[in-house]
Amino acid sequence: MGTLLYGNPGNVITFDDRALMHLQIVISTKLRRRESFVFTWTDSVGEGTGRSAIWLDPTSTLYYRYFGSRTPSINRDWIEALMLSANSAGGLVFIAEPEPSALPSTKTRR
Repeated sequence: MGTLLYGNPGNVITFDDRALMHLQIVISTKLRRRESFVFTWTDSVGEGTGRSAIWLDPTSTLYYRYFGSRTPSINRDWIEALMLSANSAGGLVFIAEPEPSALPSTKTRR
């Protein structure tokens, strides 16, 4: 289980390492573009199964801590789905990893 620490002192948000890596890519891309947005996720059962949200902007203090030492493989469909969400009016909403065929291909056919 990896953690995302937000703010100072850090609020601890847990995700598995694979999910955290995908979130790091999306969040870093948005912040590198100097884009602010809301990030929302469903809390774990231990936290009451509610929802939580934080406001992220380029001045946010973030720390990604991975449990494992191996870098997970990247699912481009998941990145695409998370980026579409992050670019919407509702902001980034964490979703589970889609099946490879669940999203249309982003490749252009000629």
